[in-house]
Amino acid sequence: MKIQERTGAGAGRSAVPAQAGVGDRLPTPPRERKPALAALAVLLILVGALGATMLVLQAGDRIEVVKVTKEIQAGESVKSSDVTSVMVAKDDSINYVEWSQLSGLKNLKARSTIYADTVVMGQMFTEGTSLPAGKAAVGVALKEGQYPSDIKPGDTVAVYNVDTSSSGGDKTGSSTSTSSGGLIVDNAKVDTKAEESDSTVTTGNLSLTLLVDQDDAAAVARAAAANSVAIVHVPAN
Repeated sequence: MKIQERTGAGAGRSAVPAQAGVGDRLPTPPRERKPALAALAVLLILVGALGATMLVLQAGDRIEVVKVTKEIQAGESVKSSDVTSVMVAKDDSINYVEWSQLSGLKNLKARSTIYADTVVMGQMFTEGTSLPAGKAAVGVALKEGQYPSDIKPGDTVAVYNVDTSSSGGDKTGSSTSTSSGGLIVDNAKVDTKAEESDSTVTTGNLSLTLLVDQDDAAAVARAAAANSVAIVHVPAN
């Protein structure tokens, strides 16, 4: 009898429903969607991507410009052998001389000395004859043997009168200031030299423009008119 009572008591206890655990979570409401914030995030992503694309495009927007490879003295013109082309980033605030403008650049004169490896700017040149103060430009035509074969613009030279005839006189009967074989100028500078394509160069003759002191210009011009000018290299002062 005691065993049955105990069994019955246990069966009754098992029928009582178990209570819910204290740690169980309450159901949460569904999250509220915010389409405006999502659209803003997408817009910001697009703006960032567009900005990065513009930077890449601007970095790739390059132009071909003129760069000096040999020093150009004040008053000299650019020659094809003095320059090369380089690519730079396009910048409207910088007055680059584009490679397509090289032919027009050759007609201009340097305002001041332009050193090698300089990217050319338009303001470095002028249409006028930019002669140094106190100097004059004199053209001379030289025969083969009357000039060094490696002569080039910027060289310092001495100018001689190599007339083998006796020195002439002026209208007053006085002798000229430059006697036969005499030194005319001891420190002149070669301003320009005829291009290699010039017909006078191919025949052995050479045309140069010399920068001399104004006081010596007349003597050099007289000797040049008589085809009796010869030049030699001398150290620069």
